[in-house]
Amino acid sequence: MEVSSAGRFFTSVTEFKDYEDYLDSKLTPTDLFYLKSRELARKLVEHGHKGMILSREEFEERKAAAEAPKTEQSSVFYSRSRPTTLASAGKELNDNFLKALAEREEANRSGKMTSIIFIRDYNTLGREVSGYIDYAHRLKIQDFEQYFCGRKRLMPGRSDLCYYNWTTQTSTSNSSPNFEVIYDDPNGLLFKSKRDQRMLNVDPWSGSREDSSRVLLQSDLYVQVVLYDHSVRVV
Repeated sequence: MEVSSAGRFFTSVTEFKDYEDYLDSKLTPTDLFYLKSRELARKLVEHGHKGMILSREEFEERKAAAEAPKTEQSSVFYSRSRPTTLASAGKELNDNFLKALAEREEANRSGKMTSIIFIRDYNTLGREVSGYIDYAHRLKIQDFEQYFCGRKRLMPGRSDLCYYNWTTQTSTSNSSPNFEVIYDDPNGLLFKSKRDQRMLNVDPWSGSREDSSRVLLQSDLYVQVVLYDHSVRVV
């Protein structure tokens, strides 16, 4: 898998308050004069009529990743005085995928487990995308209550472990605080745990290991969802 260099085309997302502010930065007075509608102008920008543009999911995922150091520092500062509050607590969850995430939330937050989420579905532009997400890392840098409440859908982005856009054929690969991505191994795509150095093989025919498992879920929210759970060993 070849790592995309598309990121150099995008201004730092931290400069913008939200996605609408990001879209507005691509508009000119001439655009607004002829189109007469800021909403219409934003839509044209979002659909790529002004060049390469981040989708809403990619923008929010990049913004969360950029703000992660500040979030993690605050989390460490307050963790001794405040108990961990689960984002899934008290939520009525009807979809199998959200239920599975809720079951794994505490273990991923505490470090007992590190889960990788594979998602294949269509983004807001109707393009098929797929990718592998480090669940524990995302829990640290994003507010998951918005996902458990159904206000937003969890989607893979270019800053996740692996990402592929089937329409544009854009692919990216990034190691995370928990996993190193190994995509040139003869056995296929592997994720190496940075905590215990064990390998997680996502090939469904590779067989199960004592410290890892693969769960294929039926979800009404996505075309395909698979969870890979790795029980962290202390070494």
